[in-house]
Amino acid sequence: MSLILISDLHLQPGRPDLSAGLSRFLDNLDRDCQQLYLLGDLFEYWIGDDAALPGAEQLARQLRGLSERGMQLFFQAGNRDFLVGQQWLKLAGTQLLPEAFKLRFPDGIMTLLMHGDQLCTDDTAYQAFRQQVRDPAWQQAFLHKSVDERIAIAEQLRMESKKQGATKAEAIMDVSPATVQQAMEKAAVSRLIHGHTHRPAVHQLELSSGTAERMVLGDWDKKGWYIKADATDTRLLSFDI
Repeated sequence: MSLILISDLHLQPGRPDLSAGLSRFLDNLDRDCQQLYLLGDLFEYWIGDDAALPGAEQLARQLRGLSERGMQLFFQAGNRDFLVGQQWLKLAGTQLLPEAFKLRFPDGIMTLLMHGDQLCTDDTAYQAFRQQVRDPAWQQAFLHKSVDERIAIAEQLRMESKKQGATKAEAIMDVSPATVQQAMEKAAVSRLIHGHTHRPAVHQLELSSGTAERMVLGDWDKKGWYIKADATDTRLLSFDI
């Protein structure tokens, strides 16, 4: 048995290479892969299941094919695609996970899965924005707008995010070590896996319970990043797209 984790693909119409790379990756998954975890920002943006990005239905059909052959698929919302709803997930044969999810990996280590944006607590402006857009009332009001209005808002938010990212210190946009430690100790785990920061690496850290590790998935661009876990070990890997 093995499981695969990916995040931060940022699929979008202007990057057909990413969609093609994901399609090949899914086609080539080992038959012993029993679970696939999509840890957020699968899409560059998502404005509602009624206005899916081009190619999203084709991807859903491919994911459902994996589900129908016996693979379990899980989706965890990111900061770009937190509005992915049950309509698309059902079409994709994929289950929605809470924003923090704990499970025992094949190697026996209790592991916490997160997208990762909630760990960047030094970025107070982003955390205030996150709290706003995760509010069910805000989401309901947004989804009741016309598709054109939602597209305009999404594009404006994307431009604002890029502008702020260019001026913020690198450390502010990374995870807070104190928040990481707090999340891991609260969940009583010795491994954390997340994406969001686009800084693929494996970090060793010390908790009150002992040595632990934080594995960071990279974003897909020229390379596709993934984690493969089996009974022997858990590895951060990449391939050329």
